[in-house]
Amino acid sequence: MQKLFKMTVALLAVALCATPALADTLKVGVQAPITGSYANEGQGIENSARLLAEQINAKGGVMGKKIEIIPCDDQGTAMAAAICAKELVNQGVSMVIGSYTSTCAEAAQKTYFNAGVLQTSDGTADSLTEHGYWTFFRNSFPNSAEAEFAADYMVNVKKYKRIVVISDFSSYADGLGNAVEAAIKKQGGNVVAREKVKADSQNFTPVLTGIKSKNPDAIFYAGYYTDGGLIRQQQVALGIKADFIGGDANDNPDFVKLAGSAAKGAYIINVPTPEMLPYEVAKNFLADYKAKYGSLPPSIWTIMNADGMRAFIHAMEQNKSFDTKKAADYLMNMKQPIPGITGPLQFAKDGNRIGSSYMTFEIQADGKYKVAHAQ
Repeated sequence: MQKLFKMTVALLAVALCATPALADTLKVGVQAPITGSYANEGQGIENSARLLAEQINAKGGVMGKKIEIIPCDDQGTAMAAAICAKELVNQGVSMVIGSYTSTCAEAAQKTYFNAGVLQTSDGTADSLTEHGYWTFFRNSFPNSAEAEFAADYMVNVKKYKRIVVISDFSSYADGLGNAVEAAIKKQGGNVVAREKVKADSQNFTPVLTGIKSKNPDAIFYAGYYTDGGLIRQQQVALGIKADFIGGDANDNPDFVKLAGSAAKGAYIINVPTPEMLPYEVAKNFLADYKAKYGSLPPSIWTIMNADGMRAFIHAMEQNKSFDTKKAADYLMNMKQPIPGITGPLQFAKDGNRIGSSYMTFEIQADGKYKVAHAQ
């Protein structure tokens, strides 16, 4: 009897780990940089999750359960992200929205996997979907897809002859920088320098001065907008005439603020901006977001995370079950995409979002975007 009791307890413990415990609410964690360098993105992710929860709760919730949003500020650092993951799991969340950066998403992945908690993130580092975690779903598109588009634009459309690729040391930026460099070379382009900078270092003139001697006609920056805006501003101040092409994480209003007048003429590569989305569900969500918060979301990343949350809830409702493994299996085997805020939502078996549609935007004197090239 004692052995049987111990076996029963052990089996119960395994079952509890496989599917998070549910109380009277469906607990949804939001892991995001609510403070720190990327605070406007993190706050946008939290705002979107809260708006979505409010809208769903007004219609009766998810199978009778109201959504409860539980935020955790990972401050954009891996250490804080790992702590957030443990805190959110201990609070009994079934799913987690976030984080904004690949580094923070990856630092939390194993904890969510071990607990059977679903996780969706806009992190684009290829490594995020290479661990085999059934709990992880990417609501954006991987670095490899952006790299191919960026290389084609620089080599075949703009026909640059001397390209410099810069990144910081983060998982996302380093991965994207390496992927872009490889794609440029694959397409017959010429990379004259591959440089790395320390994020948040403010002064990038030493690296830029070295780059100036290479006489580049294009600089591709694979890091975040907080550094990208300053790099563009300092590049122009040093008289480096090269075009600036920023990767998707430069797509933020603060890039323009940091670059100042130098923002004019810079290029940003990303999927369509929120206001360009032609979907009815997108227009409605953006209007509701602006009505509630007084402004549009800071970037496409905010509403991509909202789409990830919508996908998890859709899967549970279709299964008529809160079982997270069943939800994951449903998403990995969908035959038809879900109508998403950011376009059709469909996932491969490795958790990658299927499909992509990139654009190159040229920043105008007033800070607004003009489409320079589309797929």
